[in-house]
Amino acid sequence: MTSSTERMGSRRARGGGRGALALAALLAAACQQEMADQPRYKPLAKGTFFADGRAARPLVLGTVARGQLREDEHFFTGKVRGAPAEALPFRVTREVLERGQERYNIFCAPCHDRVGNGQGVVVRRGFRPPPSYHIDRLRKAPVGHLFDVVTNGLGFMPDYAAQVPPADRWAIIAYIRALQLSQQASLADVPREERHRLPEVP
Repeated sequence: MTSSTERMGSRRARGGGRGALALAALLAAACQQEMADQPRYKPLAKGTFFADGRAARPLVLGTVARGQLREDEHFFTGKVRGAPAEALPFRVTREVLERGQERYNIFCAPCHDRVGNGQGVVVRRGFRPPPSYHIDRLRKAPVGHLFDVVTNGLGFMPDYAAQVPPADRWAIIAYIRALQLSQQASLADVPREERHRLPEVP
C-alpha cells in the first residue's frame, strides 16, 4: 500500500514539474519578445549600435565574400600571368554570341553603333567618337586588352564592371570579334552550304 507521505511527495513532484514547465514557457516567450524587438536597419542607414554610426559594416580583413574569391586570373582580369590574354576563357557557342550581341546592343551600341564603326546615336548627338573596331590596332589587339577596357575604362570610355558581369563582358568581346570578321569577310569565308542565303550583288 502507498502511504500518505508517498502520495504527498508524488503530488509535490508533479506540481514542481508543472511549475518548471510554466517557468520555461515564460522564459521562452520573453526571449521571443526580445528577439522581435531587435533594432532593424535599412541598408546604408544610420545605426546606433556601433560607435561610427554606420549600420553597414566593412568586410572583415582577410575574408572573402561568398562567390567573390576570383581565383581565375584569365576569367576575372583578362590576363594570363600578368599579360593580356590572347584567347577567350571559354568556348564560343551560338548562345554566347547571341548573349554577346544582346549585351553589346544595350551597353556598347549607343557609342560604338551596331556594326562597331564608332558612330552610335550618342556620337551623332555630339559625344566624342570612339575608335572603330575595324582599324588594324583593334583588330590585332588581344581579347584581354578589350576585356580590360570594358572592365576598367579607357580615355573617355567609363568602366562597365558594375553594370556587366565578367561572363557577359567576355560574351560581348566574342561578339565584337564576330563583328570584326563580318566587316572583313569574303565569299570564301562563307560555308558553301550557306552561300545560297546571301543576297546577289549586281
